Amino acid sequence: MSKSSSIQDHLRERFADYRIIVWHDPDGSYRTDLQSYVPDGVTVIQIANNEFAIKHRVLREDTTTQFLLYRSGPGAEGPGNWLLDVELAYGPVFTADRRALIRAELGVDDPAVDALIAEHTSFFADPKLVGNLKELLFPSDDLVMVRAKMCAVVIGQKEHSLSELTRTLLIEQAKGISSGYAAVAKNGLAEFHWDGAERIYGYSSKAPTIQGFVLWMFQQARAGFDVTSSNAARNLAIDFRSFRDSKRSASAIKALAGKAEQDLGYQEHIAEIEWTSLKEADIFEADEREVIRRLVDGVVNQTMPHRETLETITTRRRDSFWFEDYTTVYEALAAAAELLPTIRAARLDFNSFDEGLTRYRDELFRADQLYRQFTHAYQTAEFKQPLHDLAERVEAAYVTNFLAPLGMSWQQQVDMVDRWGTHARDVTAQSSFYWNYIAKLTKSGTKKAVVVISDAMRYEVGKELESKILGLDKFDAKTDAMLGVLPSYTQLGMAALLPHKTLAHSPDGDPVLVDGIKSDGSANRNSILGAVGGAAIQAKDYVEMKPGERRELYSSHQVLYVYHDTIDATGDNAKSEHRTFAAAAEALDQLVDIVKKLASANATNIFVTADHGFLYQRSKLAPQFNLTVKPQGDQIVAEKRRYALGRGLKENAAFRTFQPEQLGLSGDLEVQIPNSIHRIVKPGAGFQFVHGGASLQEIVVPVVVIKKGRSTTVEPVNVDIHPESDKITTGQIVVKLYQSMQVEPQRTARRLRAGLYFGEQLISNEQETVFDSESPEGRDRFQSVRLLLSKDADAANNQGVEFRLMEPIEGTDQWKKYKSVPYTIKRSFTTDFDF
Repeated sequence: MSKSSSIQDHLRERFADYRIIVWHDPDGSYRTDLQSYVPDGVTVIQIANNEFAIKHRVLREDTTTQFLLYRSGPGAEGPGNWLLDVELAYGPVFTADRRALIRAELGVDDPAVDALIAEHTSFFADPKLVGNLKELLFPSDDLVMVRAKMCAVVIGQKEHSLSELTRTLLIEQAKGISSGYAAVAKNGLAEFHWDGAERIYGYSSKAPTIQGFVLWMFQQARAGFDVTSSNAARNLAIDFRSFRDSKRSASAIKALAGKAEQDLGYQEHIAEIEWTSLKEADIFEADEREVIRRLVDGVVNQTMPHRETLETITTRRRDSFWFEDYTTVYEALAAAAELLPTIRAARLDFNSFDEGLTRYRDELFRADQLYRQFTHAYQTAEFKQPLHDLAERVEAAYVTNFLAPLGMSWQQQVDMVDRWGTHARDVTAQSSFYWNYIAKLTKSGTKKAVVVISDAMRYEVGKELESKILGLDKFDAKTDAMLGVLPSYTQLGMAALLPHKTLAHSPDGDPVLVDGIKSDGSANRNSILGAVGGAAIQAKDYVEMKPGERRELYSSHQVLYVYHDTIDATGDNAKSEHRTFAAAAEALDQLVDIVKKLASANATNIFVTADHGFLYQRSKLAPQFNLTVKPQGDQIVAEKRRYALGRGLKENAAFRTFQPEQLGLSGDLEVQIPNSIHRIVKPGAGFQFVHGGASLQEIVVPVVVIKKGRSTTVEPVNVDIHPESDKITTGQIVVKLYQSMQVEPQRTARRLRAGLYFGEQLISNEQETVFDSESPEGRDRFQSVRLLLSKDADAANNQGVEFRLMEPIEGTDQWKKYKSVPYTIKRSFTTDFDF
């Protein structure tokens, strides 16, 4: 903005309020170009011993024109000024003095501002900076506040508190740029900034820098912020927490912490930190890694109780700044910490076939589930290094102490079975699925059913799906177990789930015949289901349909079968079988989505089941589990890793041989199953993922029975406030909070934010925490929050305040009150001030 336009703007603003303006130009510097400064429509009269003529013209002859009365040189004072009455009537005399213009533009009358303008010439020479400052100023602002707002303007923001100025400078420092601080220094505000940092935070240095402040800040954090020693320490502690909790600055603080960690040589001494202190430390990323290292060591060497491991993980999840960066590592740790003692405590011998099925259904499946969860987390964790030893321990325990002995023990029961399924009194046969679940529901014609068949979703995966569905509001779910068909492979398992009276292999094995009809492919399945008013569709096609199309499909059929294939498609391929557990995680998310879409299409009775399960191990199969013999017979129709079909099959101790009628099959194809978890050697075939045999993991098939209702079924856990006093006498307060019930599928975790309020003004830091304890023990469900009072709490001394718990409003970034309790502040001192 040019000088002439600036003066013209000031005059234009004055003429908006006054018809006559007197301009006094003591040194006459504006006389030559006077007309260039005058707004359009204004008449200029120069004062030159013609005061009475001027007064007569502007007050009597012409009472509508706007006049600028220009006087140069020294002006008369007091009674000698014959235009004094005009000056008094039409506002203060206009002067083009630069400082006066700036004061006028800012709306500040305090003459002390002149010294401020003189001190910060570069700032006030920039019309844009001055204009932005004007927008922030209030009439009540003192010079400290004006300088603070000047700092905000030069770094490009409106927030002027030291905490917000510091936050911006820290973000820039983390990015390796210094434009903000350079602007502060260029405009002569650096000394003011550092004076504020010393007064409010306690930072003092002969040569202060942003990097120096950062290092000092982390030193204070490492020492624990002695908030009882000074108000400055408390101010720094509050703002440090705010810097870390804010999405805007959290990543910057992590970057700065990494640099400070190196500069302070923190890692060199971290091994010396006592466990009781370390497990609560989270200033540096090295803290998190060392906690993980010691947890792994405790689990591997059995030196840390399972309970303490899980409690530590829960505490880190709730309190640690770095936890989210290591979520997958902690998932692996939690699974391993439960899996290893589960395997050690497992009883793997059975007194009957039925006992083996029911105990696997009720308890033993958990080892397979934990193994899958650990392995998936280990395979996907970015920070694998500390998990390597734990992964080897888990693998050895699972394969050697669970999978193999369970397979051998269960094989003893399989060997005694003369007819498959007749010994399973408490578990439904898979071949009866349609009649036991679907026909019973739909026989009246008033109810519909949807069946989702997820290829190779073994029982433990189905149990996890149940938990996920129970976490959805207005859904109910329970998982039943079925005894799968033998051999446990896709064609036969899929056929068994269709309505039928007989099942039989084709002369060449596949396709499997349902009442003499081929059962492979959507066309054949639609033909079979058409007889009961049903239809079949692939899951990928169903998901891609429009909502209206899905509703139409559901309403026009009594029964709908949805075929989903993620786990088997991945696992049953030598190139991708290592991703089997990743595929299981993907399948669970996909199935939840399918269930939601079905419910949106008005489905209320949904059954998610599978054709078969599977065996999986991450490590290479031990040689003793690869059979040295192959099935022999008159004709081998099909030979896979876990089963063979043929005619005239020769008995061999390495296999269990079944006649078709023993398996409930028609036709003449016999079946051989390798014992336990053994595999038939097949060059080029995968070794990690197999199915087709009679292991519990392969033949215990889930049925997740899902019902969609109208009533709310999911609620967050209740949290109560347990104050120990109703008075606050120091600069901080610790409040106990109690989660009154454990987290379960339909009692979800509750996220809350605690703060101290004086009316609606926050007068402390805020502490966010999650109440997610799954412990049945009440003593395990207590948490404490520590709040530090801010400078704003001074105004509330000897008055009532409120400890308030806030909860997020779903679908927004807003919070609402959850619970509160009253307190009274009774303090004998106050905090330091801020900008």
